[in-house]
Amino acid sequence: MSPAETAFHHAASLLKEAELSKLFGHPCYKLNNKAFCCLYKKSMVFKLEGTAHSTAMAIEGAQLFDPSGKKRPMKEWVQLPLDSSDQWAKLSKSAYAYIKKLTA
Repeated sequence: MSPAETAFHHAASLLKEAELSKLFGHPCYKLNNKAFCCLYKKSMVFKLEGTAHSTAMAIEGAQLFDPSGKKRPMKEWVQLPLDSSDQWAKLSKSAYAYIKKLTA
C-alpha cells in the first residue's frame, strides 16, 4: 500500500459508519451512500463547507477538485496533497459531519 493509501484509510476509518466504496473509480468513504472523502492519485479530497472549506483551501497545495481536468472544479470538494496528510484525519471528520448533517 502506498503512503497516500495508508494515510487515506487511516484518516477515514476512524469514523463510525464510514463505508469504503468508489467515486469516479477511486476509493472513497461514504456515509448513507453519500461520499465525503476520496483518494485521488496521491491526494485526498474532502467534501466541505464553511470554515472547514476555508481552512482546507488555506493549506499549501490545496485546490478545488477537478476530476475531469476540464476546468470545471467541484466547488465543495477540496483536494489536498500527501504533504498535508497530517490534516487529513481532521478534515475527514469535518467532511463526515457535513454529510451526516445533509443526510439526517
